[in-house]
Amino acid sequence: MSGDSPGDVDAPLVAGVDVATATVRVEVRDADGKPAAAASAPLPRPVRGPGGESEQDAGSWWPAARAALGECTRKLGRRRHAVRALAIAATSGTVVAVDAAGDPVGPALMYDDRRAESEASIAREAGSRRWERIGITPSAGSGLARIGWLAAHADDPKARLLHTPDLIAEHLVGRPVATDTSHALKSGYDPVNAEWAGEALTALGVDTDRLPDVVRPAQPLGRVSPAAAAETGLPAACEVRSGMTDGCAGQLASGAVDPGRIVTVLGTTLVVKGVSAELVHDPTGAVYSHLHPDGAWLPGGASNTGGEALSDVNPGRLARLDRAAGEHGPSGTVCYPLRRDGERFPFPAPQARGFLLEPASDEIDLHRARLEGVAFCERLALERMGKLGVAVTSPILTTGGGARSRLWCGIRASVLGRPVARVPRAGTALGAALLAATGTLHPDLSTAAHAMVPAPERIDPIVEEAGPLAANYRRFLEALHERGWLNS
Repeated sequence: MSGDSPGDVDAPLVAGVDVATATVRVEVRDADGKPAAAASAPLPRPVRGPGGESEQDAGSWWPAARAALGECTRKLGRRRHAVRALAIAATSGTVVAVDAAGDPVGPALMYDDRRAESEASIAREAGSRRWERIGITPSAGSGLARIGWLAAHADDPKARLLHTPDLIAEHLVGRPVATDTSHALKSGYDPVNAEWAGEALTALGVDTDRLPDVVRPAQPLGRVSPAAAAETGLPAACEVRSGMTDGCAGQLASGAVDPGRIVTVLGTTLVVKGVSAELVHDPTGAVYSHLHPDGAWLPGGASNTGGEALSDVNPGRLARLDRAAGEHGPSGTVCYPLRRDGERFPFPAPQARGFLLEPASDEIDLHRARLEGVAFCERLALERMGKLGVAVTSPILTTGGGARSRLWCGIRASVLGRPVARVPRAGTALGAALLAATGTLHPDLSTAAHAMVPAPERIDPIVEEAGPLAANYRRFLEALHERGWLNS
């Protein structure tokens, strides 16, 4: 690393912390977005059970974060004193009960824990008017339902109920801290009225005193304590600033921070997110909005399709299949490549199932049909958001593992009828670093993103494929209508 070179020892830095399912990753960047150090530490696998349980040892979060931060500061050498701020992003809806010292009193309920069906039903009924107004529908997959379950089952009835970043930030600062509106959104926080949904929490038996205060993302929570500075190598003057969920941080890392910008994150699932000056209301609940750090809104949704469509393909064969599928051209069949039961976006349909309208002629035709099917979901998502009033400008930014496939980006551009611009190295940790830089290295998020996000690579539509793909898309829509999953 260049951290010990005399010319840049004092150049200010920020750190982004990404707490994923399997690892904690930290990236340190300068004001121009150039990497200065990076490190990661493993987390234990979640323990999943037949009743929808998904738990993780929350006691592992701080040691892993401490280790990754410590490795970064060792790499930085004398430059570690230049780290001005950090922010933390984590999985949405993961919650844990902690004692007065901030230590877990039991395992965390992970983002995919679905045991709290009855709590979700209670929350929906108690806050029905509020949910309709803000566009959030509590489900067994929401943090609010899990908070209700924890409140009912925790051994300590006074245990505080936190999200992942809250616990880590508390260890860094040395006292309880506020959570952010992004992590709190599906835990029962109303960003329109800036309050916890008291009627739903009361119905669940949750005293709001057990929940943290809430602030917007990129706000100062406190400074690194002397004890945490000794453990991590961070300077005691380093600010800890409020973060956002991993999905939102990934959006910021793409540069989609100004109204009209849209990003598609093509990972295991397909996530489409935009920026709107006004709150978007979707009566179906498929599109919901996080609060933008600067006061706008981030509408979007997550499909159950995405890179998971290719989960049965050996990753070592994907490049060859892509080459062959590129030569093959548009598929002779239409595929909805859903691997699980139910869809949530771009249309809510718990009864939805994947389909292939006709048998594929061969393995290449099937691979091509799957790539096209995900692109059809992306187009439908953008059309849905456009009808709700979200401005959609070109090009469509894109990140995630699926965006590494140039063929897939070309197919998507052809289906969308507009360019796709893939952003290199745009991950959750970069998004968290942008939040850390907002108000410290840069005056606002837009300025931070324009300075720190890598330039995207533009991929244009394949003109000769536009007609056949448009015909396949019409057949795709017809099949959804025939099955009763799409009503408009």
